[in-house]
Amino acid sequence: MIEFIAQNMAPIMFASLVIFLLIGYPVAFSLAANGLMFFFIGVLLSPYSGGSINLAWPLLHALPDNFYGSRVMSNDTLLAIPFFTFMGIVLERSGMAEDLLDTIGQLFGPIRGGLAYAVIFVGALLAATTGVVAASVIAMGLISLPIMLRYGYDRRVASGVIAASGTLAQIIPPSLVLIVLADQLGRSVGDMYAGALIPGLVLTGLYTLYILIMSIVRPNSMPALPLAARTLGHGVLSLLAALLVAIAVSYAAYRYLAPAHGDNADILGASVGVILIYIVAIADKGLNINMMSRLAQQVIIVLIPPLALIFLVLGTIFLGIATPTEGGAMGAVGALAMAAMKGRLSLDVIKQALASTTRLSSFVLFILIGARVFSLTFYGVNGHVWVEHLLTSLPGGEVGFLIGVNILVFVLAFFLDFFELAFIIVPLLAPAADKLGIDLIWFGVLLGVNMQTSFMHPPFGFALFYLRSVAARVPYLDRLTGKQIAPVTTGQIYWGAVPFVCIQVIMIGLTIAFPQMVMRYKGAAVDPGTIEIKLPDMPGLAPLGTPPPADGGASPAAPSSNDLSQPPNFGETPPAKPAAPATDLSQPPNFN
Repeated sequence: MIEFIAQNMAPIMFASLVIFLLIGYPVAFSLAANGLMFFFIGVLLSPYSGGSINLAWPLLHALPDNFYGSRVMSNDTLLAIPFFTFMGIVLERSGMAEDLLDTIGQLFGPIRGGLAYAVIFVGALLAATTGVVAASVIAMGLISLPIMLRYGYDRRVASGVIAASGTLAQIIPPSLVLIVLADQLGRSVGDMYAGALIPGLVLTGLYTLYILIMSIVRPNSMPALPLAARTLGHGVLSLLAALLVAIAVSYAAYRYLAPAHGDNADILGASVGVILIYIVAIADKGLNINMMSRLAQQVIIVLIPPLALIFLVLGTIFLGIATPTEGGAMGAVGALAMAAMKGRLSLDVIKQALASTTRLSSFVLFILIGARVFSLTFYGVNGHVWVEHLLTSLPGGEVGFLIGVNILVFVLAFFLDFFELAFIIVPLLAPAADKLGIDLIWFGVLLGVNMQTSFMHPPFGFALFYLRSVAARVPYLDRLTGKQIAPVTTGQIYWGAVPFVCIQVIMIGLTIAFPQMVMRYKGAAVDPGTIEIKLPDMPGLAPLGTPPPADGGASPAAPSSNDLSQPPNFGETPPAKPAAPATDLSQPPNFN
């Protein structure tokens, strides 16, 4: 019996961790306690393991190095987490989400499902600026849910689209989970961001497609805004005209800057066009010129600052100008500037943002420390070998492995948060994926899309809890219409999330079937046949590729002008040699 336990320590250890978590112990302390307990047991059972346990008391000396080394306390990659968290919370406090939802809702208001389209579009923008799910879901729940209920939206559709759009922050850069996945997989955060960009946009498009289908199949579930609610009036043609002018100016600036700036001319040209149209819109509104419609003015003025912030963060990372940590720092400064421009930057806002950032960063840090304790013991009992053999033996090869792993992560996401999945499960899966030849960026993006479902799973989805905390629990009087609005039940929130969980599962399948969506991060493939290597000419040597002499002998050496009796000359002008004395031929030779 002892020998059986010693030789199967890895699966027993993993099962006990699951039991700890299901009982309800905090994840960080469950990991650390599980690791230390099984370290003690493993040292005692090591003589009975037949060599499968490699634990000894001196191995505990490695823990301080794990804590203070490059994996935890000195990890530069994880520095990006507090920066992006601070940026997201400041932006949420600045009222950016409220302005975006109001303006984009007015833009899409005349069509069925317009408010739902606005929520998805704003959710994608907030994901690309904040990267924090809680901030996105709570902001959109507070602002858009009462408006959607006021104008007759189905409660399941309204709650589902708000929760799902908020979780886009998990996969659209600068996502916090992508930073953690890149760190755990040992890959570049910039590459992970570049690989996740297209899948994130495709998922946004699938959400939009679902709303379009629902607006056709069940038009009464998402009516258009009534005319009285469209306070900004009409003006879509004015907005289109402004966009065409911006595109024309951008193209002209690109043609002008191309000779001097090369590949960066397109970005600089687009910046010129956007800045120009932004200045024109502000001047048009401030001076009451009214060259544009009110709708066009508001859309341009509200939309361009967050887009500029997205470029400041993601554009500099993708162009290689800044690292993700530096991009996060610039984003935090940009968020403070945007809040100050809106007049909503105060000491209280900064205190709240710093407190929330400290809590989240400490949460991540303690989980990571607990994971290092757990992994020290788990690797000592050859747990990584057990997991690798278990996963690589799945039928179907690479595809079977990906399907099996995604099913495992999908099930575990019912009980574990995405941070917990990233720190516990991903280090065990990565070696097996690497051994099968799977690109780890592709693998990381797949896991990121899958972990997104952890926020949407009934009954433990955090996005559902965030929405439940701000949705009405009792009937209330609408402040505009004076009508009594029925509350949103927990069951309606859960059922509203189900279609979007199915869409996320479909997105996992699309990412497996079309890996090139992610592989674009590698850039264009290079044909080795087009590579030409030129070597400098070397005197005295026949050029490479010269055929040997016909007689098979050695080719004659080229005459050398170098005097090997003299020291080498590295470019200096050699001193002039003294002239030899002239010989007097009228005298007999002298041999002395």
